[in-house]
Formats: sequence, structure tokens, C-alpha cells
Amino acid sequence: MITLEFHCHTMYSKDSLMHPAQLIRIARARGIDRIVVTDHNTIRGATAARQLAPEMIIIGEEIQTTEGELLAAFVEREIPAGLEPDAAIKMLKDQNAFISVSHPFDAMRSGWKPETLAALLDSLDAIEVFNARTMRPLHNESAKLFAQDHAVLATAGSDSHAAIEVGKAVMQLPDFTTSDELRAAVRQASIQGRLSPHWVHFISTYAKNYKKVFPNWEQKINRRNLP
Repeated sequence: MITLEFHCHTMYSKDSLMHPAQLIRIARARGIDRIVVTDHNTIRGATAARQLAPEMIIIGEEIQTTEGELLAAFVEREIPAGLEPDAAIKMLKDQNAFISVSHPFDAMRSGWKPETLAALLDSLDAIEVFNARTMRPLHNESAKLFAQDHAVLATAGSDSHAAIEVGKAVMQLPDFTTSDELRAAVRQASIQGRLSPHWVHFISTYAKNYKKVFPNWEQKINRRNLP
């Protein structure tokens, strides 16, 4: 069995300043074996991280659709934001990506309507039932009950944007190397999770403002993370 972090961000998300190398160092120190890097609407951070640790990193993406966010692993081609869910899912399926849904019933973060999500279930591999950044536990509980009622697989993740959050929610499951193997492994997964403190959302606000103040933010962060 391995420890998997299924949902995390790097500086290539608009609301994070975490360098891919920093994410990898922290994950290793916390006993995490594999990471799905899921930056918002880009695979740039995941690609950079995979170059640093190919045995550890799975390229993923968190994709904003017109209804809510999808959470994908084993992404080969980046999916743009703003598509209808069916269109985004088709593009992911064409890559044989593993498709989950981010914090599906978190109304504070563009939650999905239950009826919309139910209509998509045949096209999804799982839904996220524990997200450590959720501010109201009820939102995670609603996702868990929905997954149970509809017999759909479950994923969990820290949704980390900063160092303190990495590993807050992980999955213990058999090792895997492909999306098909991940689908089988998730059936045997157990979830270990605890909520992050509410103030971590201020870290994301700071990251957004930092990037506005410093147009050369990427160079500055890269310099701080030189080997």
C-alpha cells in the first residue's frame, strides 16, 4: 500500500506560491509516496514537478467548467477553463484520464448541483468526498453520502496551496502506474484526513496579491528554490 496525495497546487495556480521542488521536498518528508499535482486550468506545475521526481508525480489538473470543477489525473493534454462539463469530460476521456470532481457540494467554492452531478456520474470515475480546505464539514459529509447513495468511488485530498497543508488528506491504496490501475486501486482505498485551519485561505489571497504586485513573481520564486 502507498500514500497518495490526490489534490494539490503549485505556484502555477493563481492562488499558490509553492514551488514544485518545495512540494516534493515536503511530501517526501511527510511520507507521501505519490502526488497528483492539480493546478487550476494548467498542467504546467505538474509537468515541472514530474521532471524533478518522475517516480512520484502524476500529472493532473483542476478544471473549471461552467458548472463546477473537475479533478483529473493522468492528464496528457491541458484542458481549458470555461467548457461545458460534457465537453471537458470528453476531452479527458480521449486521454483516458481518471476523472473525479473537486469539493462537489462546497457552495462557497462553486459547488455542483446534485442533479447536474448525478447526470454525469456514468462519465466519472469518482467524486472527492473529503477536501481538507472545506470550511464546513457538512459539505464533505454531503459528498460522502452522495457517493454512497450512488455507488460511486471516492477520492480525497488536501487541496494544498501552501506548505502547511500538504498531506492533510491522503489515500492509502495499492500502488499503480496507469489510470486503469488507479481505477482499480481506488476501489481498495482508505482515506485519512483532517481539515486545514480556516486561515489557510488567507494564504491564497496573499498569493494572488503577491502576483499582482510582483509581475516577475515566477523568477523570484525560482531563485528562492535554487538547488
